[in-house]
Amino acid sequence: MNRPRFPLMVPLLCLLAALPCVASAATDCRAPAAVCEQAGGNALALIERGTPVQVLVDSADFAAVHLAADALRGDLAAVAGGAPADGQPRTAIIAGTLGHSARIDRIVRDKAIDTAGVEGTWEAYLLQVVDTPEPGIDRALVVVGADRRGTAFGLYELSRRIGVSPWTWWADVAPAQRANLHIAPGRFIDAPKVRYRGIFINDEEPALGGWSRATFGGTNHQFYERVFQLILRHKANYLWPAMWLPRAFYDDDPKNAEVADAYGVVIGTSHHEPMMRAHDEWSRHGSGRWDYATNSKVLQEFWRGGMQRLQGREAVVTLGMRGDGDEPMSEQTATALLEKIVADQRAIIGQVTGKPVEQTPQVWALYKEVQDYYDKGMRVPDDVTLLFADDNWGNIRRLPDPADTRPGGYGVYYHFDYVGGPRNYKWINTTQVERAWEQMRLAWAHGVERLWVVNVGDIKPQELPISAFLDQAWDPDAADLEWVKQYPARWAAEQFGAEHAATIGALASDYTRLNARRKPELIDAATWSLVHDREAERVLAEWDALVERTQAMAAKIPTRQRDAWYQLIEYPVLASANLNHLYVAVARNRLYAAQGRASANAWADRARTLFARDAALQRVYEQDIADGKWVHMMSQPRIGYTHWQSPPRNILPALASVDAPEQGVTGVAIEGDANAYPALLRGPRLPELDPVAAPTREVVVFNRGQAPIAFTATSRTPWLKVSPASGEVTDAQALQLQVDWDALPEGRHQGQVSIRGKDWTEVYVAVPVNKPPAHRGVRGFVEGNGVVAIEAEHHSRAIAPPGGQWQVIPNLGRTLSAVTAWPATGGPLVPGGDSARLEYPLVMDADGEVEVRVLVSPTLDIRHRGGLRYALSIGDEEPQLVNVRLDPTPGDRDFTAWEAAVIDNAHIARSRHHVRAGANTVKLWLVDPGLVFQRIEVARDPHPRGTLGPVESARR
Repeated sequence: MNRPRFPLMVPLLCLLAALPCVASAATDCRAPAAVCEQAGGNALALIERGTPVQVLVDSADFAAVHLAADALRGDLAAVAGGAPADGQPRTAIIAGTLGHSARIDRIVRDKAIDTAGVEGTWEAYLLQVVDTPEPGIDRALVVVGADRRGTAFGLYELSRRIGVSPWTWWADVAPAQRANLHIAPGRFIDAPKVRYRGIFINDEEPALGGWSRATFGGTNHQFYERVFQLILRHKANYLWPAMWLPRAFYDDDPKNAEVADAYGVVIGTSHHEPMMRAHDEWSRHGSGRWDYATNSKVLQEFWRGGMQRLQGREAVVTLGMRGDGDEPMSEQTATALLEKIVADQRAIIGQVTGKPVEQTPQVWALYKEVQDYYDKGMRVPDDVTLLFADDNWGNIRRLPDPADTRPGGYGVYYHFDYVGGPRNYKWINTTQVERAWEQMRLAWAHGVERLWVVNVGDIKPQELPISAFLDQAWDPDAADLEWVKQYPARWAAEQFGAEHAATIGALASDYTRLNARRKPELIDAATWSLVHDREAERVLAEWDALVERTQAMAAKIPTRQRDAWYQLIEYPVLASANLNHLYVAVARNRLYAAQGRASANAWADRARTLFARDAALQRVYEQDIADGKWVHMMSQPRIGYTHWQSPPRNILPALASVDAPEQGVTGVAIEGDANAYPALLRGPRLPELDPVAAPTREVVVFNRGQAPIAFTATSRTPWLKVSPASGEVTDAQALQLQVDWDALPEGRHQGQVSIRGKDWTEVYVAVPVNKPPAHRGVRGFVEGNGVVAIEAEHHSRAIAPPGGQWQVIPNLGRTLSAVTAWPATGGPLVPGGDSARLEYPLVMDADGEVEVRVLVSPTLDIRHRGGLRYALSIGDEEPQLVNVRLDPTPGDRDFTAWEAAVIDNAHIARSRHHVRAGANTVKLWLVDPGLVFQRIEVARDPHPRGTLGPVESARR
């Protein structure tokens, strides 16, 4: 069966967004149902000289088919720049559902169209050019669906192929106009592999809530029409409606359910809303306590009403019960009670529907504490889908044994947005496509094929990960490593065209990777170190480079794409960069005030300016683009968090001020030290210089007063140079200390720099220097300043597991990428011998004990085996097992390790080893599959570390 893929970045000879596209136009236009500008051999014109073909549908077919046909007609007109010709067409698109369209059934019968792989297959469709399909029509593209959504998906697929993005309305993505478009002959069939694929609108205040009220008067059927269109354009079929503060899909607007059914969207309810009842409906229509032990009769009638209201419409019914308000039902795992609740709910389903209960799709969500019930042995009937969940931060908690199957299958509830600890994250996209893909690939490999649903918060600005999640869900087998590597560029091509797609895709990937290091809501003045590894400067330099690339690209974006460009790329980049600059400015203000620098006041002003710029960028998004269409949509507070919950509005962090004297006063600050000098009882001592990691160091002469102050700087050692040697300081002057390494013998040495201010201030800076042995002829990553840092993908040797391979996942690491073993469904391996491993060569200065820090993505113990293990050895020593255990055991609510891991989007696992001077080899052994390795740090103690750690070491 042909499977949809995005095109490669080639000239616009191929406009389809879901089929293979190669550099040769002829080859491409011979692919079945490929859409091309050039006619090619025997292709059918969809648009000819600016006139689109007609779309024909039987009146008796499903409403979902008519709505999809209307959408395609509008899309063809938008691309063509005009409407189809009146009268009887000679060519057409004819669409219909098998068994529900007499026209399609007749064409299939008369033309002997092969419907194998379509008929009887859930949501399958066929695209095929047919000659003389019926009297009066010479040729037609026939769209045949197995069911109503199959037909609709065939039509929405055509919309993507002619260049209309699923985000055409939701992100104002304007399609390029084409005077001519053709579709190649041939037979193309397709069908989804995951049965239910969809989104959960959640945490929707203040952004989406405020926007929907201003735009539609609330989350009514007019709002949901737009949501349904977005879902279906992604060939998805499932929705958990908005339910926060307070909303009730069925109760708020009775037309919501009618419109959902018309479009063919399957409605469910979230993990704590059983029996098709929204949470807020209990406060509206319930009575007594939300407690089954004491109020079961009332709850049963409440739930019965939810089922009766369905009136036979498609739905997936959530079973079980959690506490009132998304809380645990009880402090203990009340298994017997929950089993009775599920049994009673199923009895109600059978009574109301009048059908065997297993014929109604049902789901039991193993979310938060409910997973404890499952881990302790509770089971539900086999026809119920078990919905596993992530930890709300994109790390799946539990998956089934791949060998275990059940009629109801398995699902995963995933998150791009969350309200809860350690802090809310709601404002901007921080989900790396690569991480969501890696986790959902893991789920698919473990047999999760029935239901994929993702919490998307306000929908915007999660456009990129939503598309990737739903596209992967359509065919997880096709979503291989190469697919995810190419996805950002392919997605960019669908929004902005192929010409700059690689550049735009890289911008989207890079801003997401930088945001994923530490979500904006979790950043504060202490996040990026001002004293270790020049971390703050490195982070801001990355953001500045990204802003520069974004602004350069902005100049090439045509006017018709400007609204989409600002929403999808420019605002996320500029606003995220601005926020990082803001917190670094606050950090400098506070540090400099503590040091007594007069410039602390200027940094306070800088912070205020950046705070105002955040609001200005938001105003552009909400007022200046798209004629003010997105009012309120960026109103989620993101600045000024002090605990897990959002502040009521953006709050400028507290700033310090300095009462600077009129005269100049000399002060000195050094790299690696937050103190200022001169200071009582101690003098400044720089971190060690060495020729590999720190060939230079920085000392800053600063002014504590308002008037300029002169200084001199002198080295008392001939091999140590300081520059500049003198000057006048208004604010601050950085001095660079350099060593004449050729003049220095091997070993440790001590230099000194004397700094004198015109105000008679004297500071003597101790300068320790280490020139390690050359270790000539030894190759590897070289120790510097007591540490070796290595990106995981930079191994010198990779021994693959039996039947598998090591794979590099681009962008997934906080500083580069990540490496994992695939497939990840087997049992544990025994480390040692010629077992699977990665090897990294080191060049160490001297013998001694070291700590090896392995940074892994915060993968959880998905098979509940007591943690995920790897082993590590250096040289010929026995491999040492290390257990990465982040998810607490049932009943254990100490989340310290997990919180640290999700805050940093990485976990540091540690082990101690012995190294020898010169050549060493670190061997990272695969034990349990599923771990994702980001980097390795080999450090002598003590070695202070910033948030990101040191830059990668030099490799000899």
